[in-house]
Amino acid sequence: MRFWLRIARGIDALTEGVGQTVKWLVLVAALISAGNALLRYGFGVGSNGGLELQWYLFGAIFLLGAGYTLRQGGHVRIDLLHGQLSARARSVVEIVGTLLFLLPFCALMIDLSWPVFVDSWHSGEMSPDAGGLPRWPVRLLIPAGFFLLGLQGVAELIHHVARLAGHEAMEDSEA
Repeated sequence: MRFWLRIARGIDALTEGVGQTVKWLVLVAALISAGNALLRYGFGVGSNGGLELQWYLFGAIFLLGAGYTLRQGGHVRIDLLHGQLSARARSVVEIVGTLLFLLPFCALMIDLSWPVFVDSWHSGEMSPDAGGLPRWPVRLLIPAGFFLLGLQGVAELIHHVARLAGHEAMEDSEA
């Protein structure tokens, strides 16, 4: 079990690093948004590339931050039910939910989105708007985000199994 817990903690560290990096994208997106607004309304200069970059960053924040949100216990749960359960029962619910819903959904999304990214990459797909950006980076965000979310799901699964087996103390009641 120690081997698996080391893997889970490594995934947790990766997720934490990605999450801390993604937090800075919020500032970058806000600055780009402010810059776009200033240029458009202050100087009458618009930029499709600037607007698309805002949208790309918005997508990156949510897709790449999903695993971090899971790690922090920020995803929606049925709190009324979840809060009434014992820590042991919550771990069972989390294991079942992860195995039946989270991991299969992440695998499906990766399977469906990867070919779209590859086609975009190979074709050199560009935005149809004048001055627009290449599409492949934003298309890559989808499988990357679901990969990171699924990876954190595996770490959470390991933590919950270890807790049920008595190998790991409950660090927080929501994880």
